[in-house]
Amino acid sequence: MSDRFQRIRPPGDEHERLTCTECGFIAYENPKIIAGAVVEVEGGVLLCRRAIEPRAGFWTLPAGYMELGETVEEAAAREAWEEAQARIQPEGILAIYSIARIGQVQVLFRARLAEPGWAAGPESLEVRVFAWEDIPWEEIAFPSARWALHEWHRTRGQPLGVPAMNPPEDPRGMRPLPNAGL
Repeated sequence: MSDRFQRIRPPGDEHERLTCTECGFIAYENPKIIAGAVVEVEGGVLLCRRAIEPRAGFWTLPAGYMELGETVEEAAAREAWEEAQARIQPEGILAIYSIARIGQVQVLFRARLAEPGWAAGPESLEVRVFAWEDIPWEEIAFPSARWALHEWHRTRGQPLGVPAMNPPEDPRGMRPLPNAGL
C-alpha cells in the first residue's frame, strides 16, 4: 500500500483499519475461507503429502483457499481435484474451524469419490488412502486436519448433524502443532 494508507481507528469503529488519509477509503482485512474434505475411500481416508509450504512433506486433507465466484462446495471439490486429482461428492459439512492466529475459517466436508481414481496434483508429492489405524499422526500437517480426521472417525456411518467446531482445548485455533514452525 502507498504512504496514503495508515492504520487508524475510523470514527465509530472498534478496530484499527488500513485507511486512506486522502479519501477515507477503508481497506478491510478479513479472514480467508478454506474449503476442503475428508474423503472416504474403501473405509479409509484420502490424504495428500504436501509439495508446498507451509509444512511441505507432511500429510493433510485436500483443502485450500476458496476463490471468488464459487460456492464452498465447489471450492472443496476443486481443491480435491487440484491436490489429489480426485472427483468428489461432498455429503455435507463435517466441521467448521476458526483459526484466529492465521485469520482463517475452515469449512470441511465429509465426502466420497464421485468417480474412481486419484493421483498427486501439482501441490502434492503423493496421495494415498489410509486406514484409520495407519494414519501417520506424527506427520499430519495442521491441527485442523487432525481435528477433522477425528470428527470423521467419530461420526463415521452416521448421518451428519451439527458441524463440529474447534475443540475445547483450542477454542480460537491458537495452538499450532509442536514443531510446526507456524
